[in-house]
Order: sequence, then C-alpha cells, then structure tokens
Amino acid sequence: MMRLFIVDDSDILRSRIIESLSDIKGVSIVGEARNAREAIEAAEQLDPDAVILDIRLPGGNGISIIDAIRKLRKKQPKIIVFTNYPYLQYRKKCIDAGADYFFFKALEFERLIDLVRRLAKKYLSN
Repeated sequence: MMRLFIVDDSDILRSRIIESLSDIKGVSIVGEARNAREAIEAAEQLDPDAVILDIRLPGGNGISIIDAIRKLRKKQPKIIVFTNYPYLQYRKKCIDAGADYFFFKALEFERLIDLVRRLAKKYLSN
C-alpha cells in the first residue's frame, strides 16, 4: 500500500485530489496539510511514500519543504509538485531540490492521477 500525503493551501483542491485518488487500489491517503509548518511536521511523523506538494503555501514554499523532507527523512518519498506556477525556473528549482515530478494544476490533473495509479501498482507488486 502506497502511503500518500497531500500538501496544498486550497481546501477545495485537496478535497478534489483526495476524492479522485480514494478509489485507486493500493493508495492510502495518510494525511494532508495546508501550510508549510504543518507539511514539514506531518511529513516526518506520517512516513509517506509519496507527497503531492504545492509550491506556494502560507508560511513558506514547496521548494523549502522539498529540501526539508530530503534532509529529515532516511526513506525518501516520491515528491510530486502540483502547482499553478509551471514556469521553467520553478521546475528547475524543484527538481534541483529533489522533486521527482512537476505538474501544472490547470492542465495536468489527469496526468497526476495517472502517475499515482502507476506508483500505486509498483507498491502493490512489491
């Protein structure tokens, strides 16, 4: 079972993501956060296998959270950046910080869902 953690300041978007992913076999949503402080604390406590992460958050940004997760965790979760800021400089900063994937919210919601399906299948087969 893949343990998934969702970080986004939009209650509506978090709910939509959870609703879209809840029926995928092999996915367990272990938590959610709406700001940078909650995200860092919960990522350490919840031990997720994957994190869906927004870039712009109250109290910080996703790039600093990627860095914090990479430094705090021995087991490295897959980090999926899901943002309204698809600019090349943000993509580069996220990938350089350790993000595994980078998606644009306005156009790539289905790609995000497909990725989670593929990742979940890998956890089921292990």
